[in-house]
Amino acid sequence: MPSVYTLGIFFLFGIMHFMHTKRTRFKKDIVCEFLPPQRKTKKQKVIIFCPGMPSSSSKGAVLDFWSKKGFWVFLPRYRGSWESSGSFLKVSPDKDILDVAEGLKKGFSDVYNGQKYKIENPEIYLFASSFGGAAALLCSGSEIIKKVIALSPVVDWTKESKKEPIDWLALFVKEAFGEAYRFSKKDWRKLQTGKFYNPVYEIGKIKKDKVFIIHAKDDDVVLFGPVKNFTKKLGCKSLFLKKGGHLSFSCFLKPSFVKRIDKFLKEK
Repeated sequence: MPSVYTLGIFFLFGIMHFMHTKRTRFKKDIVCEFLPPQRKTKKQKVIIFCPGMPSSSSKGAVLDFWSKKGFWVFLPRYRGSWESSGSFLKVSPDKDILDVAEGLKKGFSDVYNGQKYKIENPEIYLFASSFGGAAALLCSGSEIIKKVIALSPVVDWTKESKKEPIDWLALFVKEAFGEAYRFSKKDWRKLQTGKFYNPVYEIGKIKKDKVFIIHAKDDDVVLFGPVKNFTKKLGCKSLFLKKGGHLSFSCFLKPSFVKRIDKFLKEK
């Protein structure tokens, strides 16, 4: 069995590795962590991660894992959150994701050393969870997005859960995350209208053949009922788990999920 000292060294090097993710900006406002693929592939495959909210700002292990599988990986901060400029929810967050997607072909630079990158003919996939699921679903109508995987996605802001009602969430985010999310009451309340950043309201624009939704029936944060009804109406691919709670980004590392995701990405 490895000594405590040896395990500590492994852990330290693991952290250092994840800290070496590169950084860039898109549209001046959006700060984005990224990694090039760590092995060559025939096609330029790209994953843009659409994180939940609130959540930790870094997903080093997830980025590293999919980079090793041959993907370019990008983790943007929504406008008005964490290091990005702007005001959160002033514009619909799906616009932030599309700004990143559109910026890949135009070119971008690593802010650490100025190295320039440009991805020709990228195949862009969106991997999302919770709050970010709404962004990914709304982006599916864009021609530049190839496929979407959404874990426990918010599909209807008017269907609030008892555990995280919208008014409570606003207070919690301000208290627990401080300036990590900078929004006005006016912009936050747009979520409650059901017409802003709300997939069920724009379901006609969502491309069912691009979408794979994974949700657990015992999710008490994003309720299962509205998601079930949404997927049935949309007619997209889905996987409903009996248990699992509110699915998080860690699922993108679990073999059982990765196997299903890989299969979906290869389907025509």
